Amino acid sequence: MSKQVRVRFAPSPTGPLHIGGVRTALFNYLFAKKHNGTFILRIEDTDQNRYVEGAENYIVESLNWCGISFDEGPGKNEKFGPYRQSERKHIYKEYADKLIASGNAYYAFDTSEALDFHRKDHEEKGKTFIYNWHNRLKLDNSLSLSAEETQEKLDAGEDYVIRFKSPQDETLHLTDIIRGNITIDTNVLDDKVLFKSDGMPTYHLANIVDDHLMEISHVIRGEEWLPSLALHYQLYKAFGWKAPEFAHLPLILKPTGKGKLSKRDGDKLGFPVFPLAYKDHKTDEVSRGYREDGYFPEAVVNFLAFLGWNPGTEQEIFSLEELIQAFDLSRVNKAGARFDPDKIKWFNHHYMQEQDNVDLAEQFKSLFTELKDIDVNYIAMAINLIKERATFVTDFWDLGHFFFETPSDLDEKAVKKAWKEDSSELMKELISVISNVEDYSVESLQTAIKGWIASKEIGFGKVMMPLRLALVGALQGPDVFDIMYLIGKNESIRRIENLIHTLS
Repeated sequence: MSKQVRVRFAPSPTGPLHIGGVRTALFNYLFAKKHNGTFILRIEDTDQNRYVEGAENYIVESLNWCGISFDEGPGKNEKFGPYRQSERKHIYKEYADKLIASGNAYYAFDTSEALDFHRKDHEEKGKTFIYNWHNRLKLDNSLSLSAEETQEKLDAGEDYVIRFKSPQDETLHLTDIIRGNITIDTNVLDDKVLFKSDGMPTYHLANIVDDHLMEISHVIRGEEWLPSLALHYQLYKAFGWKAPEFAHLPLILKPTGKGKLSKRDGDKLGFPVFPLAYKDHKTDEVSRGYREDGYFPEAVVNFLAFLGWNPGTEQEIFSLEELIQAFDLSRVNKAGARFDPDKIKWFNHHYMQEQDNVDLAEQFKSLFTELKDIDVNYIAMAINLIKERATFVTDFWDLGHFFFETPSDLDEKAVKKAWKEDSSELMKELISVISNVEDYSVESLQTAIKGWIASKEIGFGKVMMPLRLALVGALQGPDVFDIMYLIGKNESIRRIENLIHTLS
C-alpha cells in the first residue's frame, strides 16, 4: 500500500458504546496496524442536544480495555487536533462558504412549519417529499431568490441552513472495498443540510472536512452509513479533494439472524451488548457490560473479529497480534453477521485456560467474602484443578466451594447411589489408611488407598464414591486425591468422620 494508512473511529458521545461500535473500532485498528498506519479517535459531538456527560470517557475506557487504544485523539499525540468536533466548529463555516461560492451549496430559509406542510401535502397525495432539483426553485432558498433578496434575509438575521446542491441527471460510479462497484442516479438524492442555523455543521460536512484535514486514507465504518456514500463522494468532488477509500462493514444481526442487534435483544436473552457496564444518569438504569459479566478482553476481541470477517482457514483462536497479521478487508463479508452469545462463551472458556492462576485467584477472592482469609496461592492451586470446566471466574465457587468450606449439605441422589450398608465400616477403615500415610502427597495417597482397596478385593466405587461424597457433598469435582492433598490430611479425615456421623 503506497500511501500512509490513517484510519479513524468516530463515535458520537450520546451514550454507551454498542458492541457493534467496538467491532468497527477493532477493524479500523487491525487495518491500521497491519499496514503500519495510524488509528485515530475522533469524537463527533456536533449534536449537542444528544450529548451525554461521561460518554467520551466510557468510549476511551472501552477501547483501552479491549487492548485497541488509539494512536491519535483527544489528549494524545494531537498532530491534527483538536479531535472533538465541538472544538472545531470555527473550521466548518469556512468550508460551507466555499461550497456556496463554488455553486455546490445554497442558503435555504424554509421554516420547519413550511417543510412540514410540504411533507404532509405529499403524503396526502401518496408521494414522498424530497428537497432537491425537482422542487428547490419553488422553495425559499438562495436559488429561487435574487442575490439581493438573499442578502437581505441574511442581514436581517433570518434562520437558514446550507444545503448541498445535488446534481440533476447524473450517474455516480462509486467504489467500496467490501461491496465493489455501486451505481447511483443523482435524481433520487435529496439536497442534504450541511450547516445548521445554530452554527454547527451536520455530520456530513464535519465528517468530510475532518477526514480531509486529518489525512484519512481509508474510511471503515458500519453499513448504516452506506446511504451517505453518494453525498460524501460528491462533497469530495465539490471541494476538489481526493476521496479516501471506503469500506462499509456488515450489520451485526440478532441471534435469530433477523434484524440489527439491539440492547433489547441482550436484555431479553440475557447477554450484554456493551463492552463495559453503563449507568444511565437520567434513569439510574444500569446496563450490563462484558467486563463486569466476567469476559476476558481477549475473548471479546477474538469473537468480534469473526463477526463479518474470516481468515479463510479453520483457525478460530487468534491473539491480537495474529489478528493483525491475518486481517484483510477483502475477506470481510457483505452479508450481516449473526451474533451468537454461546460462541463468545466458547471463546471465554478457551481464554480462561490461558489465564495465570494467581491472577484468577485474586479476581475470585475479590468477588467472594468467604475467601477473604484464605491465602491466594492456595486458591490458585484449587483453581488449577477446576478451571477446565469454568467459563467465568464466578463459576469457580460452584465448581470448587468444597476447597474453601466443609460441605454442609449432601446431595440426596448421590447419597442413595454411594452409601451402602457396609459404607460406614469401610470409611472407618479408610480413615486409618489415610492416618498412616506419612508422606502426604497425591502419589502416596493413591498408592495407599488403591493398594488397600485391592487387598480387600472390593469394587473401586464402593470406596471412592462415599469418599467423594464426604469430601465434596456430591459425586462431582476433580480427582479425589487432588482434593484430599489440597485440603490436607486432618480436614480430609474430619469430612469422612462427618459423613459417617450424618449417615450412620
